[in-house]
Amino acid sequence: MSYAHPEVLVDTEWVSKNLNNANTQIVEVDYDPENGYRKGHITGARLVWWRRDINDPQTRDIVNKQQFEALMSKNGIKPDTEVILYGDFNNWFAAFAFWVFKYYGHKNVKIMNGGRKKWELEKRPYVTEEPAIASTNYVAQPPDEGLRAYLFDVRRALDKSEIALVDVRSPKEFTGEITAPPEYPMEHAQRGGHIPKAQNIPWATAINDADGTFKSVEELKQNYVPKGITPDKEVICYCRIGERSSHSWFVLKYLLGYPQVRNYDGSWTEWGNMIGNPIEK
Repeated sequence: MSYAHPEVLVDTEWVSKNLNNANTQIVEVDYDPENGYRKGHITGARLVWWRRDINDPQTRDIVNKQQFEALMSKNGIKPDTEVILYGDFNNWFAAFAFWVFKYYGHKNVKIMNGGRKKWELEKRPYVTEEPAIASTNYVAQPPDEGLRAYLFDVRRALDKSEIALVDVRSPKEFTGEITAPPEYPMEHAQRGGHIPKAQNIPWATAINDADGTFKSVEELKQNYVPKGITPDKEVICYCRIGERSSHSWFVLKYLLGYPQVRNYDGSWTEWGNMIGNPIEK
């Protein structure tokens, strides 16, 4: 059985054969560009640095429409450009960028299945020189709020049986044993635990350890359906700061074809710090 939307994925072989396609722009999205993009990247790839380019540190939010337009224009991307995203950490941050692209209405955006991990396993070439970029005048669409969940949406979900919550963090974060992964200590919450009624389905259960590619439809369904995460429900995914949950959002919406899936990017750092929010351990 094929994915519900196979058109949102390309493989490494396709990318290697389309490096000179004039209407295709390859974008590497990194958490750590110094150990990723700067050491070597796919020929012609632009860099989007997750922390600097798609987050606004002043508002602790994703970039607004004008900032997104400026980022696209700077990187030579037009509204009809085919954008191929890939990155480090098994495409965590590429999936987050995919969510932001869709939020601002970019239609033709795809993820390179396996990201940097698969490209490197196949010993495909990297370059270190950055591409010369001719800027554009990108105009984005208004935000698609149907892709995003806010605090009030999650509070409303607590009393609605037709809305399911998926906590994609590690089991230790879910139970409250830790409040953040040890490798990312900067985004703590006052309390550990999880949102009531949430099901713990770690994001990494959707990928193959060997090469970072997505698992098959049958394997993915076994992740979600036995825990009550079914297509007839509205699904809200969350993690700690919204990046891992965007990966699971992508899996549910595009690979399994669930009709109503939203990413709660406020996630545990918002919920776990808010006065009055109930939690479970």
